[in-house]
Amino acid sequence: MDRTMIDVIIKKADALCPDSLALIGVYGSVITGDEYEKSDLDLMILINDENGQVLADGFIIDDVDIGYDLYCTSWDMLEKDGQCDHAHLSKLLDTRIVYCKDKSALKRLDEIRRKAAELLASDRRYEKADKAYGDAKKMFAEVCLTHSLSKARSCAGAAIEFIENAVMLYNGRYFRKGTKRALDELKQLTLPFDLETRILAVIQAETVEKIQAELTEVFVLTDGYLQVPKKKQLPSADNLRGTYEEMYSNWKNKMAEAAGRDDVYSSFMNLLSLQWMLHEIAEGIAVDDFEIMDKFNPENLEENADVFDQALDKYLAEYEKAGICPKHFESMTEFELTVCR
Repeated sequence: MDRTMIDVIIKKADALCPDSLALIGVYGSVITGDEYEKSDLDLMILINDENGQVLADGFIIDDVDIGYDLYCTSWDMLEKDGQCDHAHLSKLLDTRIVYCKDKSALKRLDEIRRKAAELLASDRRYEKADKAYGDAKKMFAEVCLTHSLSKARSCAGAAIEFIENAVMLYNGRYFRKGTKRALDELKQLTLPFDLETRILAVIQAETVEKIQAELTEVFVLTDGYLQVPKKKQLPSADNLRGTYEEMYSNWKNKMAEAAGRDDVYSSFMNLLSLQWMLHEIAEGIAVDDFEIMDKFNPENLEENADVFDQALDKYLAEYEKAGICPKHFESMTEFELTVCR
């Protein structure tokens, strides 16, 4: 039956769009060995132009009760898969070619495959994993905001899929055996935590609140694991100079002002701005990173100003380690004389 299906597609192409069909390949359970008596045939019908869409079809063979969904793949679609924005790349990378009208199509396919394999083996995979994980967090937000069980399950399922993609891409791997084997393939990664059990706990949760709690546990486990490895620069005058003065200028006096006006919002936002700047610097440069927002006190804004000053002093120590002295002038007159000299 499989060969018949392929031959029918080739004959149809010859009759309706002789220049559109590039190649046909087989992927899925037939290739992976997971085929069973009701398995359909997964075909990659690669077309050169939109005329080839006439080859797409969907039908049911009654005597065996098997449904078939034949859809066409364009070169653009294949190139997009080759960017590895997801980890379901078996169709691209593992498809066994059974028909090719022109050998140039095979060369083009091989080139897309080569680039995808190179990407998975490079550090660029971390960027792809990070993007997928970011999409998972968006779905997590939807789960946390809804009271609908149906929406919570749907968005949690999407979050799980994005996390699965992120974990596979992070490890330079892709799913070879389809959805039903996804947990088995994840288990082969020998992760430092039991992702399979945590995913199943989300799937089996019976209430919105339970889904939210179980999905939170998944993120707690994966968040630290999926951090993008970064090579940090050594601290130096070139990459740190001016940052201490910027912190001082932007927020130091505003912290004291906010305390004087009893402005809890400004006190919070100024301290937050310093926190984000400290984090941003520490992401790319090997300086001490430290948390200050846990010390924020909405009941005592003077205390928050002290927290800011203490953080600034700690950062000054990093400055001095790099051999930098903050630029000071005793007065505007001295500044003018020095600069204009």
